[in-house]
Parts: sequence; structure tokens; C-alpha cells
Amino acid sequence: MPADAIMIQGTMSGAGKSLLAAGLCRIFREDGYRVAPFKSQNMALNSFITSDGLEMGRAQAVQAEAAGTEPSVLMNPILLKPTTDMGSQVIVLGKPVGNMEAREYFRRKKSYLPLIREAYGKLASEYDLIVIEGAGSPAEINLKADDIVNMGIAEMADAKVLLAGDIDRGGVFAQLYGTCALLTEQERARIAGLIINKFRGDASLLEGGLRTLRDLTGKPVLGVVPYMDVHIEEEDSLAPMLASGIGDASEAGLDIAVVRFPKISNFTDFQAFYEEADTSVRFVSSPQELGMPDAVILPGTKSTIRDLLWMRSSGLEDAVRSVVRRGSFLFGICGGYQMLGRRISDPEDAEGGGAVRGMGVLPEETVFYREKTMRQYSGLSDFPVPELSGHRVSGYEVHMGRTVRSEVPDGEACEGAGIPAGSAAGTYLHGIFDEANFRSAFLSYLAGRKQTVRASCGAQGAAAFREEQYRILSETLRRHLDLGRICSLCGIRKKR
Repeated sequence: MPADAIMIQGTMSGAGKSLLAAGLCRIFREDGYRVAPFKSQNMALNSFITSDGLEMGRAQAVQAEAAGTEPSVLMNPILLKPTTDMGSQVIVLGKPVGNMEAREYFRRKKSYLPLIREAYGKLASEYDLIVIEGAGSPAEINLKADDIVNMGIAEMADAKVLLAGDIDRGGVFAQLYGTCALLTEQERARIAGLIINKFRGDASLLEGGLRTLRDLTGKPVLGVVPYMDVHIEEEDSLAPMLASGIGDASEAGLDIAVVRFPKISNFTDFQAFYEEADTSVRFVSSPQELGMPDAVILPGTKSTIRDLLWMRSSGLEDAVRSVVRRGSFLFGICGGYQMLGRRISDPEDAEGGGAVRGMGVLPEETVFYREKTMRQYSGLSDFPVPELSGHRVSGYEVHMGRTVRSEVPDGEACEGAGIPAGSAAGTYLHGIFDEANFRSAFLSYLAGRKQTVRASCGAQGAAAFREEQYRILSETLRRHLDLGRICSLCGIRKKR
């Protein structure tokens, strides 16, 4: 018997679809269903590498974790990773097929529909229930003719739709009514009900508006979900984490500044710091924002050379060098690690071509090739800093470059001259801070450099911390969604 399906669509990007889908995955898992997430096409710079070395959107990996199942590229058959304002790297069933300008991809995307159907069909044959997430808005009238992610997928899966609107941004009644009004009669029939998301305050004050909304759309409001203080990884630039950071720098003992590159990727590497009460993480985009942190982290980026040149032209590179010379520790992850070397070159035009000198802090050189490295890793850390070595770490690599040691020719000065030895390190490993022991060693090392003692230490690993967040998410949604009516309207069969 094929799986039942339920779909979350939103009135806009950032309406909370990913979090609602993750919550429903956890709820249905708790209720005894074998449940899997699905998003036919995802545009995100936050990705995940599966156990078989394939790349998928991180949001669907998070939803799979909430559902208690192994992440699979079947759950996200197409991933678009923006490389420029007009183009993206296109990843199909976990493997890159090339970089495409937006117009080229839109011309070709309907050709991917058969593999989307096949991926969904395989999931539907293995699970009781599929929780599907849409993208953007189903009412983008300029895109509807070639839709492969919203109502077109709902029709393919014969799924009823829950339409969510974000009240925190304002105008939620217009969002929901306008979206319904722009849909065809056939599309409106797929909407089982509406959800108002991210509400702060007394929900009883909405009652008059909810009645009017129901009368205008003919659709019931199936929940008013409060703004939730849960720390579950979100999608790219819309994530509040990038705007507000983690923790309170005025109260925390340790201050970490993460450079916010224009094409920053996998910023969720820093999610684990939520558990550390003595640590704040700030995202900085200018020299004026940098201050004098205990550590500067250069994160991953989808456009390493361009983002290094951006950091250089903005004055941020010189500002980072200055604070490192005065005692800050410099750490790079993936693209940020590549920047720490002496040179980056792209002879095969893997990320736009060209070559550039690196920061020269580490004696290494990176060359980009079209072949992409994608793998999971578990082992012991190995850094030129003894305090950071020999700790159990795990995570995944996803990058285009290969980095090797580079010797400085006789008489040639190192670009990183003036930065003390042992003041910088880097890794290709995303998720390195998820391991509690390594995270604690890293933060204790920072505390030792400033000659202080850490006030606290998070005892949990990231997996245990995330489990607690899924529990909070599930309990909140159970209180604020009419789950019985949702199951009835969406035709979800009761689990026997």
C-alpha cells in the first residue's frame, strides 16, 4: 500500500515550512508511523553528506533525523547551491551535474520531473507517511507553469496541503488570503487548512480575524503556532542565527566572531555553541564589527576565491590579521580553511576560474578540480596545536579543492608573516564542533589563551542536544495544532 502524504507550503520563503515539517516528522514518528521527509527541489548553501557519500539539502537531513530515519538523497532529489546572483551548482540525486545560469536551469528543470517521481515513488513504497515541504510560495504566478516543487508535487503525490503564513513579519491575513486567491480552483481544493506561524502574544486576540479569514477563503485555520525558542537548524540566509548570532557577548566569557561571507555555507557548523552558556558567536561583515574576539572563524563558502577577495577589498582581512597578532585565534572550516593557505588556484574553472594568493597563515596550497569530494569522516583530530589534537571528531567533507603542503622558496616571505606560530588552524570537516569533547577542548584552549577559567561546559553531544530540541518542537506543535482534524482532512490513515 503506497504511503499517505501531507504537504507543508508557505506564503513566502521563511514562513517556517522546514521547522513545521520537521515537527510533523517527529510527531508522526512518536505516533508509530514510518515517516520520511521529501522536498523535490531545494535551494540552499547548507548541505549534508549521506553515509554513501551523496549530497542533499541539510533541512531534509534534519527532518530525517526528526523522523528517526537515515537521510537519503531520495528525500531531496534536486539541490541548487547558488554560486552567483544568477546561477547555481545543480546537484541531482546527490551528484553535481554542473553550474547553470537561472535561465538555463528553468529551461531544463521539467526534464527532471521523471526522476523526482521515481525518487518519491521509492520513498512511498518504503514508508507509511511522507511529509512533503514546498518551496517559496505556490502563488508565484510567473513560475507556476513549470512548477516542480509546490502544487505540481502535491498533485503528483495526491497530497493535501497545509498553508502556513508568518505573522511575525506582519500582514499574515493578506498573505494567506492573497495566496489562496491566486491559486486555481483545482489548486485551492488541495488546501486542507491554514496555519498561522510565529505568533507572539494572546491568540484570543486573533479570533475575529480568523473567522473572517475562514469566511473569505473557505478554509479552516488549523493552528496558531507560537514563535518557538528551539534551536533546530534552518535554511541559509533567512535563518535568525545569522542575524543575531548565539549567546550574549556582554555576558559570555568567550567571544567568537564568524566572518559572514556573501556566499557563506554550512553556518550550522556553529549551532552546537548554543549549548555553551559561557560562549557567544557573532557573525561579522565589516572591520567595524570585528572588535577583539577570542577567536575568528572563517566558515565554509560556495565561492572561495570571490569571498576571499571580498574580505580583502572590504578591509576585513587586514582587521582579522590585526586581532590575531594581538591574541585572537584564527580557525578555518572548508573554504575558510583554504583561504588560510598561501595560494588558491582554479585551473579547471570549478568555481569560476582564476588564482589568488591566500592569507599565507598556513603553509598550504589549494587547487580546485571539477571532481567534488563528498564523504563522512570519524576519527581523531590532528592540528598543529597540541591542545586541539587527539580528540574524537566526526562530520563530513564537501568541497571542490585539494589542499597540500606548500614549501616557501628560499628568500620568499610568507604572506602571513607577523602572525605568531600556533595562532591558526583549519579543517575540511563540517560538524567538528558537534562532538562535545572537541568543542570543550577548543573553548578551553581559547580560555587558556586569555588566562581565564571556563565558567561552564556543555556536557551533551550535539545529537543529544538536538533530540531535546525535537522533543520541545513536538510538544509545542501538539498543543497548538489541531492534529486530529489535520489527519482527518488530509486523509492520513490511523496507525494500527
